Amino acid sequence: MTKVFQLMQEGDFEQVVYNYDEESGLKAIICIHDTTLGPALGGTRMWNYDNEEEALKDVLRLARGMTYKASAAGLNLGGGKAVIIGDAEKDKSEALWRAFGRFVQSLNGRYITAEDVNTEVEDMDFVAEETDHVTGLPGTSGDPSPVTAMGVWKAMKASAEEVYGSKDLAGKTVAIQGVGSVGYYLAKHIAEEGGKLIVTDIKEEKIKRVEREFGAEYVEPDEIYGVDCDIFAPTALGAVINDDTIPQLKCDIVCGGANNVLAEDRHGDILHEKDILYAPDYVANAGGLMNVYDEMEPGGYKKDRALKRTDKIYGNTKTIFAISKRDNIPTYKAADILAEERIAKMRKVRSNFIIK
Repeated sequence: MTKVFQLMQEGDFEQVVYNYDEESGLKAIICIHDTTLGPALGGTRMWNYDNEEEALKDVLRLARGMTYKASAAGLNLGGGKAVIIGDAEKDKSEALWRAFGRFVQSLNGRYITAEDVNTEVEDMDFVAEETDHVTGLPGTSGDPSPVTAMGVWKAMKASAEEVYGSKDLAGKTVAIQGVGSVGYYLAKHIAEEGGKLIVTDIKEEKIKRVEREFGAEYVEPDEIYGVDCDIFAPTALGAVINDDTIPQLKCDIVCGGANNVLAEDRHGDILHEKDILYAPDYVANAGGLMNVYDEMEPGGYKKDRALKRTDKIYGNTKTIFAISKRDNIPTYKAADILAEERIAKMRKVRSNFIIK
């Protein structure tokens, strides 16, 4: 049996909430990792998990990743995430989303939700019927995918400059694993810059689209790891850099839009030893979070301001590489240091007593 409190203690989590609604069939887990910097913001993922333990493991690692993402991005947000157990093609309903919205509301602002894997802006509309603690709605920041992709593109250019001495991606071959929302827009940026695309996805219509619009070359999902390329861009689910895939890699750079790309920290060590530059995922894909964060700024969402903030991902990525070289440590450790130092400083600042 999963020992939830033990897992929370090991990862320094603040709160894990199980939510069930019989009428709609909702089975959801909301996890709040850390609220030192501000309320925990993170999307809601819907996935047909094999079991509850798998769902718990996923939401824990995703919530922790959001804490580090927000901190490294310089945002006044904590880290949280939600997962709903179910088939997104069959189980979505107004009742399910409104039940979920009521559970979000019960947390009184400690957790703010948004769309994520297999959830959409329209789903968040139903959630918003029950709570104000939701972002990424129509008429505000909307779908974060284009801005997430822009941030990954900026990180990719910073990585190229680090390895090749130029941030220009023209003539470079980029292998993109997953060409859904983020992957599609990332492919668009690369194609417009003159890069060559090798892509894979499990959905044929997505492949056809990037083949038609960008002249991308398709390979089977299992083949994407071993293609000859300059940059490998994992932009689907996480844990794809692992013991099985690393020996197949024929790239200089790993930089993509997926969360939790490293199956284990030691895989980041292996990339470092193999001289493959890794742009830490939560630094590279922070654009979507920056986009929805802008909704909380004075005056509400302003697209130009959100895009300007996303430009900072280029510099943030370069800072990570500088720390890595300075301390001779893998880039994932350098990113963690940057994020943890900011949280530690703010924890001390906020220890001072004030009356609100």
